[in-house]
Amino acid sequence: MNARIRFALAVVVLGLLMTGPFLLTALLIWLESEGAERDLLLRVLAPHLPLGTLMTALGFAVGVAVVRSLFRQYVKGLLRMAEHLQLMLGANRDFRVKESGPPEVQSLARAANVLAEQRDALLGDVSDQIARAKQSVEEEKNRLAALMSELTQSVVVCNLDGRILLYNNEARVQFRAFSEAPSVAGGGELMGLGRSIYAAFDRNLLGHALETIQDKLRRGTERPVANFVTTGRTGQLLRVRLSPVLAAHPAGAGDTRAEAEGAAGPDVGTAELSITGFILMLDNITRNFENESRRDQMLHTLTEGNRASLANVRAAAEMLDFPDLEDDLRKRFRAVIRDEVTAMSERLDRTANDFADSLKARWPLEEMLGADLIAAVRRRVESVLKVPTKLEDVDESLWIKVDSYSLVQALAYLVSRLSDEFEVREVRFRLTGAGRLVHLDLIWSGQAMSTETVMSWERDAMNFAGESSPLTVRDVIDRHDGEMWLEREKVRHRAFFRLLLPAANPGEHVDSTLFLKGESRPEYYDFDLFSWSDKAHELDDRLLTELTYTVFDTETTGLHPSQGDEIIQIGATRIVNGKLLRSESFEQLVDPRRPLNPDSIPIHGIQPEMLIGQPTIDKVLPAFHAFARDTVLIAHNAAFDMRFLQMKEAATGLAFDNPVLDTLLLSEVLHPNQESHRLEAIAERLNLTIVGRHTALGDAICTAEVFIKMLHLLAEKGVRTLREAREAAEKSYYSRIRY
Repeated sequence: MNARIRFALAVVVLGLLMTGPFLLTALLIWLESEGAERDLLLRVLAPHLPLGTLMTALGFAVGVAVVRSLFRQYVKGLLRMAEHLQLMLGANRDFRVKESGPPEVQSLARAANVLAEQRDALLGDVSDQIARAKQSVEEEKNRLAALMSELTQSVVVCNLDGRILLYNNEARVQFRAFSEAPSVAGGGELMGLGRSIYAAFDRNLLGHALETIQDKLRRGTERPVANFVTTGRTGQLLRVRLSPVLAAHPAGAGDTRAEAEGAAGPDVGTAELSITGFILMLDNITRNFENESRRDQMLHTLTEGNRASLANVRAAAEMLDFPDLEDDLRKRFRAVIRDEVTAMSERLDRTANDFADSLKARWPLEEMLGADLIAAVRRRVESVLKVPTKLEDVDESLWIKVDSYSLVQALAYLVSRLSDEFEVREVRFRLTGAGRLVHLDLIWSGQAMSTETVMSWERDAMNFAGESSPLTVRDVIDRHDGEMWLEREKVRHRAFFRLLLPAANPGEHVDSTLFLKGESRPEYYDFDLFSWSDKAHELDDRLLTELTYTVFDTETTGLHPSQGDEIIQIGATRIVNGKLLRSESFEQLVDPRRPLNPDSIPIHGIQPEMLIGQPTIDKVLPAFHAFARDTVLIAHNAAFDMRFLQMKEAATGLAFDNPVLDTLLLSEVLHPNQESHRLEAIAERLNLTIVGRHTALGDAICTAEVFIKMLHLLAEKGVRTLREAREAAEKSYYSRIRY
C-alpha cells in the first residue's frame, strides 16, 4: 500500500473520529425518547443544527488540512529523502540531502549528510588503494590499445560466436570499403564491438578455416593458422590470416556449444588446449592482384606477341643471304623486316607505358618531415650531380605525405637539366606551409627559361646521371595530387620551381606518451565479450548489463510528426557491456524537403542552409537501421523519436522492431517523487556533465551516460532484465503519452 492510499484512509478515519461521537449521541437520544419528548428535542435542536453542522464541517476541513500538511512535510519529505539517499549511496557520491522541511526532518538530513561525509572519506581511501593496484594493469591495456591503433595491418579479434571484441582503426576503414558501407554518416560504422563478423564474412568460410586449425591442433602443430582469400560485395579482394585464441582446457572437455551453433564446426577440444576465439589479420590485395595480372599480361605480350615477329625477321634475314635473290623479293623481305621491327617497337613502347602506370599505382605515400626530404635531395644532388646546395627559409616543423624516392628523383632530375642546359652552378631549397599544402621551392640564379621548356621537362622521361626511369616529373606531381610551375624574382634575378605537395594531418603527430594516458583507446576492446559464448538466454530474459544498446536522438522541424514535421538530424552511439563507445557513433544531417519551424532553430541550432545538399530520409534511415541492427534502442522520451521513425516505415520498407527503453520512464520508475524528469534534471541528479545538448549526437551521448548510471539503481529496485525494465516502465504515467 503506497503513501497516497494510506493518506486517504487516514482522512476517512479522522472524519469518522470527529463526527462519530456526535452522531452516535444524537442517535441514542433519538431512540430513547418518545412522542412529545422527540418533538421537544427537535424544537430545541433545530435552531442549533446549522451551526453544529458548520462546526463539524469546519473541524473536518481543519483536520484534513492538518493531516495533509503533516503528510507533505513528513511523509512526502521522507520519501524524497529516501530517493536522495539512494542517489547518494549509488549513482552520485557527491550528492547531499537537502536540509528542508520541519526541524525533525532537517535533523535527520544533517545526520545523513554527516554519515555520507564519513562514508566518502573511507571510500576515497579504498579507491586510492584500488587505483594503485590497477595502475599497472591499465598501463598494459593502454599500451596494447596504442599498439593496436598504430598497426598498419587490419586486426580483428572475435569470440567463437563471431562477436567482435577487439579491432583497430585500419580494420574499421577497410571494412567500409570491403562491405559496401552506406554513403551517409561515415559508413554507419559496420565495424564495432559486439557486432557480428559474419556481416562481412561468410559463416561457412570461417567455419572451414576453424576446422583446419582444429585438425592442425590435433596433429600437434605448435602455431596453427589458416590462410584464405575472399571477396566482398564491392569486389575487393582480402587476404585473411586466421589464428586461434587458445586457452588451457582439460582433455576431452572441448567447447561443443560452438559446434551446435555452427560457428566452429566439430569439437574444438584437444588434449590440453581449446579455442576460445580467433584473430583475423587482413590485407586488401585488390590492387596487388590487378597489378600482378597486368604484369603477367605484359610479359605474355612481350613473349608471345614478339615471338612471331622475331620468327618472321629471322626468316627474312636468312632469305636475304642468298646472292641470287631477285630484287623484288629482296625488297619484299626488307619490308617484312621493317614492318615487324616497327610492330615490335610499338609493342615495346605500349608495354613500357603500361609498366609505368603499374609502377605509379604501387607508389606508397608516407608521412615524413619536410626537412628530412630536403636533406635527402641535397645529398643526392651533391653526391651524384656535384652541384652545391643551400637552404633558405625551411620550416622544420612541417610534415608532408609523399613518396620520397620518386620525389627525390624528380627534383634531382630538374637540377640536372638546369646544370646541363643553363649552366646553373648552385641551387637553394625553400619549404613553407600553406594551410593543407606545403610549398617546396627549387631556386637558382641565372638565365631565364620559357614556359615551353618547363613543359617539355615535365613530359620527358627522367633520365640523368646514368639513371633511367619511365616516369616523368608530371607523373610524380600528379601522383601526389600536387602542382608545379615556374616563377621569377626579377629584383633578385632569380627563378624557382614551386612544387605544391600535400601536408600530413598535424593532428596525427602527437606525443607517443599520450597513447598511454587517454581514455579513448580502451573503447576499442573489451575482453569481457569472450564470455558471450556461454550466454544463450532469450533477449527479454537477458540481464540489462549483458545487452548491446543503440542510444539515439533526433532533431526535427517541429513537434508534430503526424502533421508533416520531419527529421533533420539523427545521432546515435553504442553501449556494449555497460561501456559507452564514443568512437562508434552515427551522426547525419537530413534534408527534410520542407521549411524549418523558426521557433525550433534556437533549440537545435541547425540553420536551413546547413541542410542543403544533405541526403534525404530515405537514404539515411537504411544506414541507421543497419547501425542499430541486433541492439536495444534507447532514447529519452522515446515515444516521440519512435513516432518519427514509424511514420517512415511505409516509405522505406524498414521496420524498427527493436526492443525500446526510455530513460524518461525509467527515471520515473527510479524516482517517482521528483518534480522533473527532464534530461538535464536527471543528469544533474546523477552528477553528469552535459556537453553538446540539443544536437542529436550530444543528446544521445548524454542519454547513454544517464542510462549507464541507472543500471545500478535499477538493480537495487529488483529491475535486472530487459523484461523487468519494460514492465516497470509500462506502469509509469508518462508511458500513456502519445504523439
